[in-house]
Amino acid sequence: MSIKISILLASLFAGQFLFAQNSAEILTYISTYKEVAMSEMQRTGIPASIILAQGIHETDAGTSDLVKQSNNHFGIKCKDDWRGSVVYHDDDRRGECFRSYSSPLDSYVDHSDFLKNSPRYQFLFKIDPLNFEGWANGLKKAGYATNSRYAQILIKLIKDYNLQQYCLIAMGKLSPTDEVQVTVQINNLRADSLSETDSKSGKAASPKAQYPSGEFVINGAHVIYAKSGTALLSLADQFDIPLFRLIDFNDLNGEEVIIKDQLIFLQRKRKLGSREYHVVQRGESLYDICQTEGIRIESLQEMNRLANWEEPAIGERLYLQSPAPSKPRLVQKVDQRHDNMNGEEKNSSGPPVSTISHEIDDKKH
Repeated sequence: MSIKISILLASLFAGQFLFAQNSAEILTYISTYKEVAMSEMQRTGIPASIILAQGIHETDAGTSDLVKQSNNHFGIKCKDDWRGSVVYHDDDRRGECFRSYSSPLDSYVDHSDFLKNSPRYQFLFKIDPLNFEGWANGLKKAGYATNSRYAQILIKLIKDYNLQQYCLIAMGKLSPTDEVQVTVQINNLRADSLSETDSKSGKAASPKAQYPSGEFVINGAHVIYAKSGTALLSLADQFDIPLFRLIDFNDLNGEEVIIKDQLIFLQRKRKLGSREYHVVQRGESLYDICQTEGIRIESLQEMNRLANWEEPAIGERLYLQSPAPSKPRLVQKVDQRHDNMNGEEKNSSGPPVSTISHEIDDKKH
């Protein structure tokens, strides 16, 4: 997958950190090294979430010059007691000495031993391994990195990519078969902080997503991006899925042809999302959000206290993994009945038709 996602967080981090890592590369990195991270957690007690987050950040998801030259996944410098191979790399100063390893596995093991055996990191091992925020702040406090935002960077990676689940798997609290495969929307600004800031100004943008061709995965469920005019029966035949199931998987109403470009799931969506919450963008309906996040519409409604046909307003947070603390603000709904052909009195038969229009609200959360 070569399409890039560029998420700019310069405003959030005041110029300290530009999150330009390719999300596809991050997902590949997680898939490649999650097993060794869990193994090291079982061996030493260092949270797998922290190990993976550090590895992603320190190597730019496996793409940095340093990791390519040295297999050094954690930016560990030589120090006086290092007797192994070395490489020289510009960091805080020019030509600094970094440890070099014969394989990534050696780097992971040495990183664990480095933390486990160093007196200045001993206090970390008294912190609950599921308290990733405590570990992230502790690493910064102990001087692991000079970046003043180091802890926040690790915490955001853990949250955005659901790295906590690997701690639960390593501890036997979650089955490996229950792993949620995080898929980040491609070529779309999905930084929650950026979207939320824009929505508060009443100018929330919702750039059109660009998805890969063919079959891919969102929130652990297989999906394709289908063009307007595609016959559902042809998709059902192509993927050997009964038509009624394809309709059910996608909460459709018996349509024969897709009326707009959209995601079509090839298996049932999940009850929980891969992220904590979704910030409603301009033009998004509840249905759109369910498709984007790969979550069942009844689950999303229940967690966010929404009745059928209620639509959340721009900028509202919809919770994807746990019950919302309160019901979101709703868009304006206007009861409207059909006018007759002569424009005389309105037809009073049948239920009112709701016309939904997003309200712009500068309310801060």
